[in-house]
Formats: sequence, C-alpha cells, structure tokens
Amino acid sequence: MAFTVSSPAFQSGNAIPKQYTCDGGDRSPPLTWSDAPAGTKYFALIVDDPDAPAGTWVHWVLYDLPASRTGLPEGVRADDAPAEGGAHGVNDFRAAGYGGPCPPPGKPHRYFFRLYALDAPTGLKSHASKAEVQRAIQGHVLAQAELMGTYKR
Repeated sequence: MAFTVSSPAFQSGNAIPKQYTCDGGDRSPPLTWSDAPAGTKYFALIVDDPDAPAGTWVHWVLYDLPASRTGLPEGVRADDAPAEGGAHGVNDFRAAGYGGPCPPPGKPHRYFFRLYALDAPTGLKSHASKAEVQRAIQGHVLAQAELMGTYKR
C-alpha cells in the first residue's frame, strides 16, 4: 500500500472550500493519512502555494507529529504545542500555525499539502521555518504523501 494523505473536505485537484481560506473561517482543513512505512516515528507537514506572485508562499509548517497520529482535525490551533502533538513552524504570514489560501484575484492557485514520514524527530524548537524543517528532515524521510487543492478569488 502507498502512503497517502487526504481530506474529507476536498478531493485532490479540486477546490478547497471557502471556510478553509482567508475568505472564510481561515481554519485548517481536516486531514487523514494511512499506510505510513514501517519505521515511521514522526510526521512533518508543509503546505505551500507555488503560484504566489512573489514565489512559493508557505501556509503551514507542522512537525514532530507522533507516528501514532493518523490525521488532524479541522481547525488545528496555533499553540506552540498543539493538542495533536508536534510543533508549529512559522508561515509566510509571519505567524505560527495555519494561514489559509488568500491569493490575489485571478487564476486559481495550487496548494500542496505535503506530509513526510520520518524515522527521527527534527530536533527543532517551535517556530522553525520551512527551510529549517526541510534541512532537519534530510536523510530521515521514509516516504512522502501529497494532497493538492486549488483556490481562486
């Protein structure tokens, strides 16, 4: 079986519902995952938009989620230590936690939810950047799963 990530809120390749964007409640969507490879000890999640005018825009960085997790509920809070376990990094809105899609008017943007199965923790404190997390997980990624949603204003 392949490592997968999905959401009951939207199908891969389809529009992200408004309540998960800056035009709605700006709440993180629920996510589920399955079939993490043997040896998985932690997960890291990075959500970004490669279609942003200024270059890839980071919407969410969450890492050191315990391997016992098989998903995240809707509306994960931006606490330093989320109830779900793990730590929030800093997004490009300069805040910890989830910052929903908020593209300029025009064509749809793509939002990639990339989940990494890891064989070790990152060793990072909360509020790490995407780049710091990417460096910390190098050599520790057992598998990667991806969900892509779109949003247009």
